[in-house]
Amino acid sequence: MKYLLDTHTALWLFEGNEKLPQRTRDIIYDADIDIYVSVISAWEVAIKVSLGKLDFSGGVTTFLSAIESNNINLIGIHDSYVKLVETLPLIHRDPFDRLIISTAISENMTIITIDENIHKYDISSLW
Repeated sequence: MKYLLDTHTALWLFEGNEKLPQRTRDIIYDADIDIYVSVISAWEVAIKVSLGKLDFSGGVTTFLSAIESNNINLIGIHDSYVKLVETLPLIHRDPFDRLIISTAISENMTIITIDENIHKYDISSLW
């Protein structure tokens, strides 16, 4: 099984935030499970840090380094993901999350997120 971390999940992991459930940490650190973070999340971090809406020490450079140092796979954006966004129901209007959702659908991944709006889509998700 492949898992895609939502942006907040990756941030909480990298910050050591106790809001991240132990079950989630166990999945992420299981060497037999493929864990991914989308470049969309890096873009979201870069934008929110630059706007002062996110305080993440080291910004996107540190975020990208944390992905690598935690042996997490970075997945890019494909045109098929962007095309799928157009057909998603308007449950969630956040453009970053909609592209993360379409990535998970396209790649048959489970999204690890606390975001209740993402859980409303017909996708595999957990928290």
